[in-house]
Amino acid sequence: MRRYGVDTATIVAAAVVAAVVGAIGLFAIGQVQWPAFNSSNVTGALTTVGQCVAIAVLLVAVVASRMGALTRWVTPLSWVGISAFATVTLAMPLGATKLYLFGISVDQQFRTEYLTRLADTHGLADMTYIDLAPYYPAGWFWLGGRYANLVDQPAWEAFKPWAILSIAVAAAVAMALWTRMIRTDRAIAITLATTAVTIMYAGPEPYAAVLILVGAPMMITVFHALRSGRRAALLAGGIFIGVSATFYTLFTGLFALSAVLMALYLAVDAIRATANRATDPGALRRRRLRVLGVHAARLIGMGVVSGLIALIVWAPYLLARLRNSPASGGTAEHYLPSSGAQLPTPMLHLTLVGVLCMIGLLWLLLRNRQRTVSLALGIVVIAIYLFCLLSMALTAMGTTLLSFRLEPLLAVILSAAGVLGIAEIARAAVRRFGDIRFLVVVAAVVAAVGVSQNIPDHLSSEITTAYTDTDGNGDRADKRPPGAQSYFPQIDTLIRQQTGRPRDETIVLTADYGFLSIYPYYGFQGLTSHYANPLAEFDKRAAAIERWASLQTPDELIRALDTSPWRAPQVFLFRYSADGYALRLATDVYPNDPNVRRYTVAFGSALFDDPRFTVTEVGPFVLVVRR
Repeated sequence: MRRYGVDTATIVAAAVVAAVVGAIGLFAIGQVQWPAFNSSNVTGALTTVGQCVAIAVLLVAVVASRMGALTRWVTPLSWVGISAFATVTLAMPLGATKLYLFGISVDQQFRTEYLTRLADTHGLADMTYIDLAPYYPAGWFWLGGRYANLVDQPAWEAFKPWAILSIAVAAAVAMALWTRMIRTDRAIAITLATTAVTIMYAGPEPYAAVLILVGAPMMITVFHALRSGRRAALLAGGIFIGVSATFYTLFTGLFALSAVLMALYLAVDAIRATANRATDPGALRRRRLRVLGVHAARLIGMGVVSGLIALIVWAPYLLARLRNSPASGGTAEHYLPSSGAQLPTPMLHLTLVGVLCMIGLLWLLLRNRQRTVSLALGIVVIAIYLFCLLSMALTAMGTTLLSFRLEPLLAVILSAAGVLGIAEIARAAVRRFGDIRFLVVVAAVVAAVGVSQNIPDHLSSEITTAYTDTDGNGDRADKRPPGAQSYFPQIDTLIRQQTGRPRDETIVLTADYGFLSIYPYYGFQGLTSHYANPLAEFDKRAAAIERWASLQTPDELIRALDTSPWRAPQVFLFRYSADGYALRLATDVYPNDPNVRRYTVAFGSALFDDPRFTVTEVGPFVLVVRR
């Protein structure tokens, strides 16, 4: 227990160091007026410089660990280097914008909305709908809300530094975990490789990136816990899977499946060993039952711990469902892009990452029963492919498991294994060709720099969107004319003046969901059914909106609003059109790809020609407030 206490203290220290390094990096980058990434190569050049410096720090730590010098400084140097690498790789290309990758567009729109909601309240709340228990795990967003409160920033602006800091902290924690399990120099190489691959493939989804970085080494801990039965290890594995459940449901399902497969493998292996030693059939049967019971108990114990932690965010929603609260219209699993119809094969990509993944796959196959690390990581790879096959099979039943989002985790697992494979290749080369360690190190550094400096180009469309989207201040970071979203501050002021209510007591019906991403108003209807809380009855709300648009008089509309089964909107934010006041809605058309069909309903202006409504035209918008 003392050893696990030390490990916990080490992880906390790594997180603190990474947070400090990340905060310093973000502050320093924010002091300069940089040119936009999409119109200049300056930030790209400085990103490469920063990455090289960070890699140099890590190289110093590697050399020191090999030489037995500066032993007290090797570990903190590795934390500083990896957190600096993560920070500069993300923060420098985004140095001239207040927005994170993908700006406030597509999926980042609802993620920003969720962060805005949880920055406005310390409790759990749905991102859009009032009075509903949240459906999407709130862990990362709740912590981000506390960060926004701490630094006194609006949530849309805090999204970028919180995303970067959380990834930097996760990278340092991963470094501490890898160092605990394998030799320091290899741990540093693995963490650098996995951090680069994670940012490249999962950077736009920061709460997934955090789980991927920490999940790779923690699944080895889970395997060790199930094999050894040590209570501290079982507790650690349960805590990790439980925390994962508060961050991201999909990855939690994958981690849980991996744990089940690990327990099953260990039980079968133990039964086989028992059979080789036992001669009496009755004794053999009893030993088999005992073995199964032991491994089942370990798995269940870990599951109980993780389940209790998961209830922190899941309990309100589950209680609502148990009370038979009406639910319909949620279609979160109704998405099947082309990548979801094929098994992920990052090892076949003709890139340096692809080569690394191929070496990793071969190493896992060659060392599958010789090394705990290879066995644990190999089982996770098997779990990923089983999960993907199950997801594709479920398409016959009209749903999926969104398995395409697991490819970044697969690439990270194979990259970690690839570093270990390269280490064995290098050792064999030294035995065959003499002392060529310097050559090996130079080649590894060149490859690391080559992959790292390509990350901004790989994420160029995501970075460009962060510069072309209009932010919460009504500005575009590339200095070009802002979009219609520049009117949002004025609309926000008008709503508060005309309603006399705080934002968190006001419900807005709008199709401009970026407004809800910036200001913590509640929405009457969500972006699409795929992001909507099932308790919100997305489909029934859409039908109600269409009925309201077909009404003829203000009295009919007022009556419909007053008799709505849900709390009716006090504010309507439309777009002006020749047909009236337009509202763009969405419907699920899965299994088609794209899976969303947009359509427009128009409210006649006569519906609001009444003293009970205040109508204000603001740019292309029409703001209607019910008095």
